[in-house]
Amino acid sequence: MPSRSEMTYVEAPIRAFAVATMFWGVVGFLMGVLIASQLAWPLLNLDLPWTSFGRLRPVHTSAVIFAFGGNALLCTSLYIVQRTCRARLFGGNDMGWFLFWGYQFFIVSAALGYVLGVTQGKEYAEPEWYVDLWLTLVWVAYLVAFAGTIVKREEPHIYVANWFFLAFIITVAMLHIVNNLALPVGDGSSHSYGLAAGVQNAMIQWWYGHNAVGFFLTAGFLGMMYYFIPKQANRPVYSYRLSIVHFWSLIFLYIWAGPHHLFYTALPDWAQTLGMVFSVMLWMPSWGGMINGIMTLSGAWDKLRTDPGLRFSVTAVGFYGMSTFEGPVMSIRAVNALSHYTDWTIGHVHSGAMGWVGFITFGALYWLFPVLWKKKGLYSTRLADWHFWIATLGIVLYITAMWVSGIMQGLMWRAYDENGFLQYSFIETVAAMHPYYVIRWLGGVLYLSGALIMAFNLYKTVTQVEGSQPAAAPANALAAE
Repeated sequence: MPSRSEMTYVEAPIRAFAVATMFWGVVGFLMGVLIASQLAWPLLNLDLPWTSFGRLRPVHTSAVIFAFGGNALLCTSLYIVQRTCRARLFGGNDMGWFLFWGYQFFIVSAALGYVLGVTQGKEYAEPEWYVDLWLTLVWVAYLVAFAGTIVKREEPHIYVANWFFLAFIITVAMLHIVNNLALPVGDGSSHSYGLAAGVQNAMIQWWYGHNAVGFFLTAGFLGMMYYFIPKQANRPVYSYRLSIVHFWSLIFLYIWAGPHHLFYTALPDWAQTLGMVFSVMLWMPSWGGMINGIMTLSGAWDKLRTDPGLRFSVTAVGFYGMSTFEGPVMSIRAVNALSHYTDWTIGHVHSGAMGWVGFITFGALYWLFPVLWKKKGLYSTRLADWHFWIATLGIVLYITAMWVSGIMQGLMWRAYDENGFLQYSFIETVAAMHPYYVIRWLGGVLYLSGALIMAFNLYKTVTQVEGSQPAAAPANALAAE
């Protein structure tokens, strides 16, 4: 049995995934700034179909979720599973490179479809059938590689991060296949019709849509949290038992929450109520995970002053706690009557996407780049500090502008005069939101600026910093309680 020092892990494809994560992050944030500017100044749509908000908006959402987030998940999961299992990646370098190039091909194919107007028109599931088929093949290979590495592990214990990653991979596969069952239209057509229609199609779509958030953007990134925060703090997980309770309760409850997207629709009332109840129940396991992540720093809080990666990771957990409190509140039917279809929902989504997903990924990359390229440390911790504060200010501007705009928007829509007529026309509500859209755009510019600083810092880390890889704590230390 080889020792840890003798074990040769697959790293070259993981380095490629790390670079792709940073690249697609910048692309996704740039597209977000562009479409935010189009909402504030509509002339920037350029009166062209390919540059319209309707086509560029899914480019932004998919670039951030599936390109930036997806590459981050593939990068970290394939890195973590090898080290916590003390086993080389199943399929070796060939499997790693197939996953890398196959996933990048999916991203580019999907983006081209968005710009050309070839989509299914489903939220977070816009790619047409031929792109979906390719992604299914790549995703099955991903499952084989990840699960195969666990099966041939040398460590008897399966570390909790791998449970979260495995749940994310399997559940996303199920969601993707069921939601994208479709029939192509005509001979050689790139378009298709979904097998389900009407309220059934809406139910399946939001079963998929909310659980894409639950498993792609939550469970997978919790796997990151459970590995990188203990590594960065050089402390064991605060409570391994709590992490197991967190895992099973989250996995069981999340899958039922989708109907809260369909309040006041043709969906049966019992299904709407079911979604609301399970959404409120989700607050408990979510905050259990947040507490576990933050309390892991017990005895290591001083590291926040010197480790920018850890600062990002811990702040991300704070945003996770805030978002997972706000989400259940917004899923209460009476609250949803005000928040639905307003910018409040946009603020909620971005507090999770920018604060939780973005920051936990930044923290992981700041730790991974020196390790993967065998460097002593980052090129500049000062630049990383600047990134943290600029990005944090950007998030605060963004989400507060959307909260104020959304609540104002909902109240204006519900306002009646003394004769029972609507007090405001729709265009008046649009005009009232304009200053908040400008603030939202400014927040996005700051967030993008921070990402560009990070990209420069990581580039200089790879190309100029000399030295050797810092010593890593044994994998078993992570599992100790």
